[in-house]
Amino acid sequence: MNGLLAVLNLVAILGSGIMAGLFFAFSSFIMTAFSRLPPEQGIAAMNSINVTILNATFGLAFFGTAIVCLVLGIAGFLRWDMPGSAWMILGSLAYLIGTIAVTIIFNVPLNDALAAVAPASSEGAAMWSRYLAQWLPWNHVRTLANMVALAAFALAFSRLAA
Repeated sequence: MNGLLAVLNLVAILGSGIMAGLFFAFSSFIMTAFSRLPPEQGIAAMNSINVTILNATFGLAFFGTAIVCLVLGIAGFLRWDMPGSAWMILGSLAYLIGTIAVTIIFNVPLNDALAAVAPASSEGAAMWSRYLAQWLPWNHVRTLANMVALAAFALAFSRLAA
């Protein structure tokens, strides 16, 4: 069983690492670049990303990691005496709350609102300004949550593999 959990931890390390890198890119330079564009171009670029990101590879990384986190979190609770169990629980909670819940509760509704405005309108320009001010801090949360998850799963893996 520890061998399977070690493999699942490795998958969680890879998944949370991929997601940390994605969100880090948005936090560190993509949104800054988009904010320097005229609002209609920034809106168009972000809307294009929000449509094209919905694909199988992103879905596998985003939701596949969530499924692995559910399994690891449950295993950590059920096998509390196992080495690394607390780290598995922490990593799972960081990913599920800081990535999945934040995305569903905050980022997706903002994306939907952005998609609903006419990019070249004054309403679009006002929405773009609000979008940048609200979306980016929640993306920072997702970035940090994935970094915490990555570190926690790496620590769990080191204890399971020892």
